[in-house]
Formats: sequence, structure tokens, C-alpha cells
Amino acid sequence: MDCMPPLPPPAVHARTSRWQPGSEAAIAVGNFDGVHVGHATIARRLRAAADRRGVPALALTFDPHPAAIVRPAAAPVPLTTPARRAALLLDLGLDAVLVQPADRGLLALDAEAFYAQILRGGLRAVALVEGADFRFGAGRSGDVGRLARWAAADGVELEVVPPVVVGGTAVSSSRIRGLVTAGEIAAANVLLTAPLRLSGMVVSGARRGAGLGFPTANLAELATLVPGPGVYAARAGVAGGPAWPAAVHVGPNASFGETALSVEAHLIGFTGDLYGLRLDVDFLERVRDTRRFDSIEALKTQMRADVAAAARIAEAGGAAPAGNDHAT
Repeated sequence: MDCMPPLPPPAVHARTSRWQPGSEAAIAVGNFDGVHVGHATIARRLRAAADRRGVPALALTFDPHPAAIVRPAAAPVPLTTPARRAALLLDLGLDAVLVQPADRGLLALDAEAFYAQILRGGLRAVALVEGADFRFGAGRSGDVGRLARWAAADGVELEVVPPVVVGGTAVSSSRIRGLVTAGEIAAANVLLTAPLRLSGMVVSGARRGAGLGFPTANLAELATLVPGPGVYAARAGVAGGPAWPAAVHVGPNASFGETALSVEAHLIGFTGDLYGLRLDVDFLERVRDTRRFDSIEALKTQMRADVAAAARIAEAGGAAPAGNDHAT
């Protein structure tokens, strides 16, 4: 068994003091990217296991995604920031979320060492809840079969949760990324526990929107997956403030001869200044594809229609998360 290298401490996210370092815990390990309805099932089972054992429910996740270290060219663009991921997991009833910095030392641990030194030795797991496809340890050599043998020997409760199936297909972060890239936001949101969020810093733009009667917040410093080109209905606001209905354009401004991708949000009814602030945009539904307009008047007419459609969709609240096709 490998000796555990010194690891950087995890970032701890918690809303109660129920979990403390050194306390026993019921634990789920995973990337939990997007925090979808499959992850929600794991969280519910974890909460139940924790309550049976009288211990806190703890999720262990990683930043960056381990693939960003071992095969960076093929690493997925994340659906959620680490802070957003932790907040959504806490919303599901967990006591704490540990975001462990992923480095080569951690990824070099073989599966048995990860179990013995991280889960049992470091985090004192007395119960584990994992998805059926859970893999861990160097080279993803550990699976739920090996985990079950080690857990049984230590008297650790293990529950393996089958996939959640929606529309005849298992829910996964990769499936959701495909939907987001295709602009199918309503379909993606059905699989998520909360609307897809894109956070960015508001920077100065060409100010064309204001001249057209629809001022926009231009977003930069985007750390998560951007939806495919289109005009979207959304709700947007600064963290801690109110959320406004919004019409969001993603893609190049073809009507002005531009080719670079931009993300511009018009907050319907908002009149303040957002420059230099970080804006959270919760995407609800695609209104239409992007297109080039031959005249400013045609563009303005379409923008009025887009804003009206976005307002209606935002008022309705967007799609609700899906149930499971199969009882679990």
C-alpha cells in the first residue's frame, strides 16, 4: 500500500457545525459536476445513512477535475464552480462538503491506499454511498466491488446507488454537457437540481445595446461551460441581490460583422450600474438561434420580441427537475 503524500488541506463548506475534523462521518465521494438528479439521489441516500449511524453527512469532491491533471487536453469544461457545486450539495441536506485540491500526489494513491488513508484514516468513514460507476485510485483502478470488500472487512456500511434514468438514458454530467453545448438548456435543466448558472465579471463593451434601447451586461472571466450560440431566457443578478428576468445573447454579433463569441445579458427592468461586479446568470430556455439582421430596425424589432419572450419564460420559472424513470 502506498504511503500518503502530504496533501493540501481541503476547502470546507458547511452551514452547520455538525461535522468537525476528526469526527466519524457518512461519506460520498465524486466530482458531482453540475449536481444533477443522480447526485441528488446519492445525497438523499447519504443523508439517510448518516441519520441511521448518528453521524454527519459529508461529500468529498475535487478541484480541479482529476482529468485536468492526468489528461488536460481531454478534460471536460466544468458545469459548476467548486463553490456553486458545494452550495448545491448543501442544499440537498448534507452537513459539509470538502473540496480537495487535486494534485499528482493525490492521484498517485492506489485504490486501497485511498480507501484506507483518506476515507477511513483521514475522514473516519463509517458509511459510504456511491454510484454504481464509481471509480477511484490511481488509474481509476478501484470500483464498488473492491470498495465493498474493504468496507465489509472494516464494518463500514456501503450502499451502491443505481443510475437515475430519464428519457431512457442514464443521467450523467457528460450527457448534460452535450445538451448545454447544443443550446438545449430546458432539457439540461430537467436533469439538474438547479438551473444552469454562468457567472462572469461585467466588463465594458461596445455599448450598442444601450443605443438600441436594450443595455446589456457583457460577461468575461467565465470559468464554466458556456451554452451554444443562441438567445436565451434567464434570471440574472449579483450574488446576494435580487434576480431579474433577462434576455441573454450568446455568440458572435454577426449583425455588426463580429466573429468573437460574447455573452451579453439584458436585465429586464434593471436600471443600475453593473460594471466591475460579478453577475450570476441562471439560464432557463433557448428563445431562438442567432442570426444576422440586415437593418437596425429589424434587429430592434427582434430584440423587443426576444425580451418579451424571455420575460414570459422567466415569469413561468423554467423547467422543473426530472424524476427517475426507474424507482430507486
